[in-house]
Amino acid sequence: MSEDRKKIGLIINPVAGLGGRVGLKGSDGADIQQRALAMGAKPEASRRAGQTLQQLVPLQAQFELVTYSGEMGETTALEIGFSPTVLGSIATGQTTATDTQTAAREMLAMGVDLLLFAGGDGTARDIYAAVGPDLPALGIPAGVKIHSAVYAANPRSAGELAGLFLQDKVGSMQECEVMDLDEDGVRAGVVAPQLYGYLTVPYWRRLLQSLKSASPAGEGAIVQAIAHHVVDQMEAGCLYIIGPGTTTRAITDALDLPKTLIGVDVVLNKQILAADVSESQLLELVKNHPAKIVVTLIGGQGYVFGRGNQQISPQVIRHVGKKNLLVVSSPSKIHALENRPLRVDTGDPAVDEELRGYIQIVVGYKHTMVYKIGD
Repeated sequence: MSEDRKKIGLIINPVAGLGGRVGLKGSDGADIQQRALAMGAKPEASRRAGQTLQQLVPLQAQFELVTYSGEMGETTALEIGFSPTVLGSIATGQTTATDTQTAAREMLAMGVDLLLFAGGDGTARDIYAAVGPDLPALGIPAGVKIHSAVYAANPRSAGELAGLFLQDKVGSMQECEVMDLDEDGVRAGVVAPQLYGYLTVPYWRRLLQSLKSASPAGEGAIVQAIAHHVVDQMEAGCLYIIGPGTTTRAITDALDLPKTLIGVDVVLNKQILAADVSESQLLELVKNHPAKIVVTLIGGQGYVFGRGNQQISPQVIRHVGKKNLLVVSSPSKIHALENRPLRVDTGDPAVDEELRGYIQIVVGYKHTMVYKIGD
């Protein structure tokens, strides 16, 4: 084995994202993980990490892949065709934050050049707690809520950026924010992200997601105008799948209905049909009614799907159809993107591709603009 080859580390948090499709707003804590599994949740992190590794297959002779045992990386690496160096041992189905931190420390001690980790904000916190900014790292997005700026735009972008790092084509390394929410607070409707520290990340703006930003103050009138436009256009007998967010909450406010702030609700004939629904509930509901999906974009990041609204899954999107997608946003959120495209990361590359292209966005009462969903 050549000693001048770079070492790429891989850590997978196998329970990351478990709560997304079933509407649990996160996956932190053994009780939530068990509840998610009981509700039919399927692990996503390993599959998404595999999409990243697929991008690195053409370069595998140029680096040594170092990973942790079993479902924390070894299994996925072998499935993709790598012959990794494997560290540690774990109890399958019983991994904890301590396992993630131990794995990161061992990789730092081994001299890994870049650590890839699959998870969400909680996983980023664990990596930061273990190694701080001393070990270059890059997140593979696999969580429910991802406010941190240390993640690639999607799993394939993570692989592309890691490949550029291997070939010394990354222009700079930057310290990027590790943010997280209190999941118990989120379930109670309190959204208050906190800064926990910084990780050193290979920087390529096109391939990274940005830090989530709060909605600007003083936009109440604009958001209300958007809401009244949507309400006035509602069709009898049509389901309206209302995604999370303060902009979409204004729609239910205009109808004098309650809204699950960090959840998905369904409106029929201007009444709540189902609140805080899961993917399986949505799939059942759309069998019997025409439907429209109403979502807003995430400030600073531009994501329409794949960040906090995983209940609206690829299967739901495909059934409803792009023509029945209604995106709402204040103009300031659009302008803050500085002409960068909107993004989607549904977990299904084929659905992502179907969603790309130009869409209309409601930005006021009877006022729309055309904007692009891109890579």
